[in-house]
This record gives sequence, C-alpha cells and structure tokens, in this order.
Amino acid sequence: MMTKPLTLQAGRAARLALAGSALALLAGCAAMSEKECRSANWYEQGQRDALAGHDRTRLADIREACAEAGVRPNEPLYLQGWSLGVRQFCTPDNGARWGREGRSYSNSCPPELDAAFSDRYRAGRRAYDAEQTLRRLQGEQRDKQRALDNAKDDTARRQARDQLRSLDARLRDARDDLDRAEWRLRQPY
Repeated sequence: MMTKPLTLQAGRAARLALAGSALALLAGCAAMSEKECRSANWYEQGQRDALAGHDRTRLADIREACAEAGVRPNEPLYLQGWSLGVRQFCTPDNGARWGREGRSYSNSCPPELDAAFSDRYRAGRRAYDAEQTLRRLQGEQRDKQRALDNAKDDTARRQARDQLRSLDARLRDARDDLDRAEWRLRQPY
C-alpha cells in the first residue's frame, strides 16, 4: 500500500522537475535577463550581438525582454555598437570560419558586405557538410564491420562484406568531396 503514494509522489516530483527545467530553458531563451537589462552597456551589447551573428531585429527581442523588467534599451547606443560589430563580423575570413564550424547565418550582414561574407560562408559550410557526411559514413562502416565480425553464417558475412564494399566506394567519394571543399576554402577570395 505504501508503494502507490510513493509512486505518485515520485511522479509529481518528476513532473515538477521537468516543469522547472522547461522554465529554466525558456528563461535562457530570453534575449536578456532582468539583471542584464538593468546593468547593460548598450553600445557593448549591440557590438556583442553583431559579433554573435545576430541581425538588427535582435533589438526588438531585447526591447521585449527588458520591458518586462521595466527597462528601456538605449537604442541609438545599441545600434552604434551593432554597426561596428557587424563590420567586424562580416569579413570573408569570418564567413569561412562561421561556415566551417557549421554555424547558421541569419543574413545579418549589410548588402555591401554580404556577398563576400556569404561566398566564403558557403565554401566553409560545404566543407563542414562534407566532413559530417564522411563522419556519418565512417560510423556506418564501423557498424557494418561489427556486423561482419558478429555474423553467424556465410550468408550474413557475404551480405556484410557487400555492404562494406559499397560503403568503401561512398567513403572514397566523401573523402574526395571533403578534399575539394577544403581546397576551395583555402583559395584566395
């Protein structure tokens, strides 16, 4: 008889923990906390946001988050900082790095800087995607090798060998794709 109340209590505790985690996660999604809103250096905040790849619409999110704290952002200072930060962010070298790390780009660069940034970003992203494909295929290869090692009969071994041969060809192609993408990434812009 004692197990049922304990089970209910454990279930409630788990639900409360889950709800608390969800609230903490949602709070983490806010553009800024109340404390950050109250102590913000708006110029530096704008610069930081630009360097993190956020576009100008980030200010609307900040305005909304800070309104709950009764704080109004200093928009001119924020935009001055953002304008400086975006010029530092929107370089071809940073575009290549950003893409190579697999980060998403939210079209935050102004038109006069976007073409060079985006071109290098796409080159970096191709290399990142090629590397991810190679890693996925290497994982499949390990799984197929395990299947071959654990095969109990000739039919299963033959099937695993055939799959490994097919994977070998796909791996060669994936390595070639990665090499080509890395070569393009090393080319001057």
